[in-house]
Amino acid sequence: MKLNLKQFQILVALTERKFSQRELQNLLGYSLGTINKCIVELTDAGMLCKGEVTLFGLESLEPYRVKSAIFIAAGFGTRMVPITLNTPKPLVRVHGKRIIEGLIDACLAAEINDIYIVRGYLSEQFDALLYKYPMIKFLENPLFNEANNISSALVARNLLQNSYVLEADLVVSNPNIITKYHYTSDVLGIYKERTDDWCLTVNKDGYVNEEKIGGFNCYQMIGIYYINQADGLKLADHIQKAFMMPGGKERYWEQVMNVVYKGEYKIAVRLCNEEDIVEIDTFNELKAIDKTYDM
Repeated sequence: MKLNLKQFQILVALTERKFSQRELQNLLGYSLGTINKCIVELTDAGMLCKGEVTLFGLESLEPYRVKSAIFIAAGFGTRMVPITLNTPKPLVRVHGKRIIEGLIDACLAAEINDIYIVRGYLSEQFDALLYKYPMIKFLENPLFNEANNISSALVARNLLQNSYVLEADLVVSNPNIITKYHYTSDVLGIYKERTDDWCLTVNKDGYVNEEKIGGFNCYQMIGIYYINQADGLKLADHIQKAFMMPGGKERYWEQVMNVVYKGEYKIAVRLCNEEDIVEIDTFNELKAIDKTYDM
């Protein structure tokens, strides 16, 4: 039995704890009739028993489970000068904690233990993470100084199935935005009535149909993607081909899906809030968040 989205959401919720149907209605926004129908279907299929997820239910969720996390962390962080002259941006401390650590901790809390960091600039400094996170594996990007972050995706292209791909310079305040199960490939986005930032528009089915700078009634793109197995297999080939195209080295990695091979991927937008996560782009923004730098 292939799960539909409603069945998937109910089953995932019940892996956390036992909910009443009314609680599931409030959590997921479906009618009580829909909730009841899905629970009957899941129970008849052997995935639920008396409202609790069975072993078969967990096995049925396995194709949707995140298997790994890949951190894009090779760049210089030009706009964070002078702090990045001696420290890679993901290793800059905010309130005493390295930026990348918040996301690594969130991945581990979601039982994602297969963690890769693509590094380049001052790469040896990332070794310090091994004391706290001995499970980390490093991938070296020799092209970090001559190409955009598509070069990091090129290095990791064969590891993208059932995987998160995360920009390593995001300060996370809500670790629950990193989740164990995903129904489809997706990207985190913050709804904006208007923005001058990189944003995404979606089609009537809720999938990304355009990536651009600035827009109305769109989603500010947060650099955290989940790539499912089927898309990961395609993407390995598409990244390599896009990189070799004229101007390919200047691309951002996600433009392979959203621009170069537009229409060949179904990427859903997964909503998050302003307060959940922030990208610190400049040294002035760092000083505004952490006053210890404002000297």
